[in-house]
Amino acid sequence: MTVKHVNHLANEKSPYLLQHAHNPIDWYPWGEAVFAKAKEEDKPVFFSCGYSTCHWCHVMERESFEDETVAALLNNYFVAVKVDREERPDVDHIYMAVCQAVTGQGGWPLTIVMTPDKKPFFAGTYLPKHAMYGRPGLLEVLSMLKEQWDQNRDKIEEIGEKLAQSLRHRPVQVEPGQLSVETLEQAVAQLLSDFDPNYGGFGPAPKFPTPHNLLFLMRHWRRTGDKKAIAMVVKTLDAMSRGGIYDHLGYGFARYSTDNRWLAPHFEKMLYDNALLCYAYVEAYQCTGDPDFARIAEEIIAYVMRDMTNPGGAFYSAEDADSEGVEGKFYVWKLAEITAVLGPELGQLFADVYDVTADGNFEGENILNLIEQDLYDYAARHSLDISELDAKLAVARVKLYQAREQRVHPFKDDKILTAWNGLMIAALAKAGRVLQREEYAKVAERAIDFIFAKLTAEDGKRLLARYREGNAAYLGYVDDYAFMLWGLLEVYETTFNPKYLRQAIALSADLKELFWDQENGGFYFTGNDGEELLMRQKEIYDGAMPAGNSVAALALLRLGRLTENAEYISMAEKLFSCFSSEISRYPRAYTYFLLALDYYLTPPSHIVIAGEKADPNVQAMLALAGQSFMPATTVVYNDPDYQADNWELVPVAAGQGAVNGQATGYICENFACRKPVHTVEEFKQVLPRQNLEE
Repeated sequence: MTVKHVNHLANEKSPYLLQHAHNPIDWYPWGEAVFAKAKEEDKPVFFSCGYSTCHWCHVMERESFEDETVAALLNNYFVAVKVDREERPDVDHIYMAVCQAVTGQGGWPLTIVMTPDKKPFFAGTYLPKHAMYGRPGLLEVLSMLKEQWDQNRDKIEEIGEKLAQSLRHRPVQVEPGQLSVETLEQAVAQLLSDFDPNYGGFGPAPKFPTPHNLLFLMRHWRRTGDKKAIAMVVKTLDAMSRGGIYDHLGYGFARYSTDNRWLAPHFEKMLYDNALLCYAYVEAYQCTGDPDFARIAEEIIAYVMRDMTNPGGAFYSAEDADSEGVEGKFYVWKLAEITAVLGPELGQLFADVYDVTADGNFEGENILNLIEQDLYDYAARHSLDISELDAKLAVARVKLYQAREQRVHPFKDDKILTAWNGLMIAALAKAGRVLQREEYAKVAERAIDFIFAKLTAEDGKRLLARYREGNAAYLGYVDDYAFMLWGLLEVYETTFNPKYLRQAIALSADLKELFWDQENGGFYFTGNDGEELLMRQKEIYDGAMPAGNSVAALALLRLGRLTENAEYISMAEKLFSCFSSEISRYPRAYTYFLLALDYYLTPPSHIVIAGEKADPNVQAMLALAGQSFMPATTVVYNDPDYQADNWELVPVAAGQGAVNGQATGYICENFACRKPVHTVEEFKQVLPRQNLEE
């Protein structure tokens, strides 16, 4: 087959850019060559930013970027640049801020037109080829902008300069201020006001999981005993796991729900969502003891290990919503298809349970869900034992999964992103510790090895952001450092191998050196060795993913308590101070940052466990400490294999060895230590409250 068009994206590694490599548009990747060409030819720059699994990005490509008329207009009168937002979040963040300022909304595909010196003068998101849906048409917009460029250049440049200046002069407020328990209470009240009591989640459709809202509410419940907070968590996690947003056959969560019931998702699956949700389900299991929460966490991990892990042990980025050009086609079912796979009897049972009908529940087809289903009630009504029903459904799910595997799969974005891998590493390590699944920690360790072997610069020190097909590129952003720091701390607190604590300490030093604002405090998104853009941003808003500053704040506090190094605590305090004005205006938008504040305001406690690994009491103490929800407690195991290192790195562990060769638990709370204990029964008595039933 002869390829008609080949543009400047053909040698890129980004799956998103490669999707556009054969468009008739003469796309360039982001780089100085684009702007040099635009200056030389006196043309504006047409900037299009998206990601490989974005449904509306695909739509805009089909409608416009594969169209010869659009291509002719762009090629003749503009210089066109394509950006993968997941590779270049620094560029994306700046121009998304422009779009939100100009239009009042954002999203992808992001469409910007800018001057050759990178100053934007038009902003939008998805544009159809011709005006429809109440949106202007791309052809009309381009024609209008060309005319303005030719006839009103001074006005265009004035708009660009004003927008650039407004960006540069709207940094996050840095007036020193005070965050307090009242800030936490305000966020809880705001979440309660937005909470959907029927289906969980916060706000109207579309509904995003936003797991850090739930992590925050669990800590609030732990600190205050507020049952409304934990009830919101339980309702939301239960509703999501019942909904169509969850893949009941292959596991894993889609990115968001288009309705308030969690029924109809936008079917793409993102690594970061699944990592953060896994972490949330594990913590909910700690809080409630509900085995269904543990099961969902284990299923997410099974999905990631099966479908999202590369041969070297790192994790892929995403799976598309579309297959064969149709959103959700891989995931939906007709009743006849269910019956054909399962037979009439089991097929009807499965259809009854999972809301499958001849008419369908989604555009004439069916999204599997348990939204209105109570399995115990169903079993009772059909004279079935619940275990018998579970067994039948398990057989059906396996058969349907195997049948679904024969379908055309959605596209998988197989690039490795350091930041998102850091989140998955954290989730795996946490799950390994809580669920007593040592293999999960080993998977996390393997991913760490991959990141430090493949995603560092030639000096072996500077983290890089993206790896694909043997190529690592782009100087790491603050998210790469902060999220990996979180992952390293979780792996240390699961394995107690001091190697990971040393790596965390080294990474925190690099984080400070590269990203810290020495004058005002806070971390910039890009390093001081990065490309010069319109501005250096500081991100603090906790959206679908938490901000790097938020994750860094909590990680630094944890590191400070582990190492008793006051510098880490001081940096976190400066983060509280410099972002306090911004956060105080609407605390609910910064719930991961508030995890750090909650941690800081909770009196510190430490647990040190000493003794031989093989001692049953040591194992039981470690298991109990891991299963207990004590988010502000530092737990250290004085492993005899690493004792010298741990005593050096973790002062609270120094000298806290096994007494007379027995398993020994040391518990210190609020700067006072209790008498050491030697049996798991004694240990349990002195642990804090662990879950709702106690």
